[in-house]
Parts: sequence; C-alpha cells; structure tokens
Amino acid sequence: MCFQSLAPYIYSLIHFVFLSCQSNPDIRSLNNADQRNIDLDTSRIERFEINCSIRAIHPVSDQECWFAGSNGMWGYTRNGGQEWIIDSIQHPDQPNMQFRSIAVTKEATYLLSIGSPTLLYRSPDMGKTWTMVYQENDSLAFYDAMMFRDDKIGFAMGDPTAGCISVIKTVDGGHNWVKIPCVTLPPTKAGEAAFAASNSNIDIVDNNVWIVSGGQRSRVFHSSDLGESWKVYDTPIIQGGTMTGAFSMDFFDAHHGILIGGDWENKEMNRSNKAVTKDGGQTWLLVSDGQDPGYQSCVQYLGSKEEILSVGIPGISFSKDGGQTWKSVSKEPYYTFRNAQNLIWLAGPNKIARWPIQ
Repeated sequence: MCFQSLAPYIYSLIHFVFLSCQSNPDIRSLNNADQRNIDLDTSRIERFEINCSIRAIHPVSDQECWFAGSNGMWGYTRNGGQEWIIDSIQHPDQPNMQFRSIAVTKEATYLLSIGSPTLLYRSPDMGKTWTMVYQENDSLAFYDAMMFRDDKIGFAMGDPTAGCISVIKTVDGGHNWVKIPCVTLPPTKAGEAAFAASNSNIDIVDNNVWIVSGGQRSRVFHSSDLGESWKVYDTPIIQGGTMTGAFSMDFFDAHHGILIGGDWENKEMNRSNKAVTKDGGQTWLLVSDGQDPGYQSCVQYLGSKEEILSVGIPGISFSKDGGQTWKSVSKEPYYTFRNAQNLIWLAGPNKIARWPIQ
C-alpha cells in the first residue's frame, strides 16, 4: 500500500536560546573521539524548533539527520539544520499517529508507529513516497524500537502479544517483515514490556541482537545468530513497577554494554538505574549506585567504552570512566540522541539540537 506524502514544507533555520526551560546505518561512536578531547561546551548547542514531540532520530552525517515524532510527523535536514524538509503521514485507523522508531540505510528510510494497528512505512526516495510494508492489528501491539544492522537486515521490537516479546525481522531491506514466533523466544514474565522512550531498546553488533525490557521485570534478551535463537538474562536494574526498568541500552562492542533507566514517576531516584556488562549481556553490575543521574531515557557510548553520554527530562550527564561516576552537563530536557561523525544530534519536546563536541 503506497501513500503519497503531503506537500513538504521547509523550515528556515531557527537559532534560539533556552534561558529556562551512512554506509553503516548505525554510527557507533564519534570518529577518532578516543584520540581527541571531547568538549562538552553546551554553549555550542544549536537548537531547532520542531512542532512535535520527537523520540526518534537517525543521523546520517554531521550535516544530515532524520527524525520521526508525534502527529505522524517526520523530517530531515541535509545542511546541518539550516533547512528542514518536514511532512507527515496520516492513516484513518491511526489518528494522531506517533512514530517512536526510525531507521535510515543507503536504500531507504523506515518509520514505525506505536499502538494498534502497528504501521511500518518504507520510503526509497527521501520521503517523496511511502509504502506500508508491515501492519499488525493485534490490540496489544505496541512497538518500541527499530534498528538495522546493514542495508538488508533489520529488527523491530515491541511489547508482548502472545506470551513473548514482539520481534519482527527483515532480510530484504525492509520490503518484507516476518514476526519471530514465540516458540523461538523466551517467555515474558507478568507485567514485562518495554518503553518507547528513545528508540534504544534494541542494539545490534555483528550477529548479536540485544533487546531490553522494563516494567515489572527488566531483562536483556540476546541472540548471537541474528534472531534464530534467543536467551534471556536478569538485570539488577530497578523493576517491579509499571514505569520502572531499563529505558535505554547501548553496546560499544560485542562484550561491553550499558543500561540506563530508573523510575519515570520518581525521576530523582538514582538507585539501581545504571548497569554495565563486560560479557555480552550475560551478567550486569550496577554502577554509580545512589549517585546521579537519576532517571534517563537514552544512553550512548561516544569515542570509547569509557566515554558515555545520557539524556532525559532531568538533563544531560556524562561519564568518562565507563559509567562509574557521572557529571551533570546540562539541565535541559531531551528524550534521545545519536552520534554523528564529529557531533551529536539530540531531540526532545518540540526541538532538535546539533552539538559539536570535538
């Protein structure tokens, strides 16, 4: 099913100051950042006003960044934010559609909605046309994150619908998607789901796929063979409540990874909300327990496995020792961010930001 997008419009560059208030589709770390000093000068942040809530972004380069958000909106810039092409997709069965997941490869751009029905769109031509390539009508369907390993293989994950987490996979560049059956996946526990907070519940390194859950249980599901078989591992992250658990995960390589989250209803709580692994997710150890930051919705490695940035409604924090200690960099709220070659793209409530840090 093909949807011709609405006539796009261009946003001029808006610089405003908050006085209060790729060939590889995943740029894993800043280029040569481990050989340079990272400069976290927040005065260098350029902010662009976008009239929607944005929890999913995908930088292609320092100059090109795509986003997806509320009200069916999506957009991109190819000149570092000086101009934005912004449009929306509407569907009669999904009024006020929210996109919380986005992926960009050399072949296409992909948008995935939350809620039921689940709608996944593919555009091969920079958003001029969109084809619906997957639809799921289960009343429990709620997809949280999507990621591609390369131009052909991609995964998306969501809340349980039949006793296991929802996982769909493509091997042909997103033209066709197949849901992995529950006989292949470990069963979920009562109240176990995931959070569509920053499109970072899933990560892929080589043939490894990790998915993190939250809620009554917060565990890490791992496949070492691109989804053919799965294991699940417990984490020490806070869990047991509807809005507790890991909200974000990132792996630096096949061994080193980090979880961050907390209690969305008690954002200052900083216990049992950060954990690291050195064995590919089999075991996790709490770090900086009882120390800030509290609740955060997105975490990513920067230039090395020692340098880590996190963001959330409470602000931005940075660790230079693998998560053992953290420094508050800013109190400005963001939902998500991703690395580009020499800078970071961030997104949040009604804004995208571009932050040179080298």
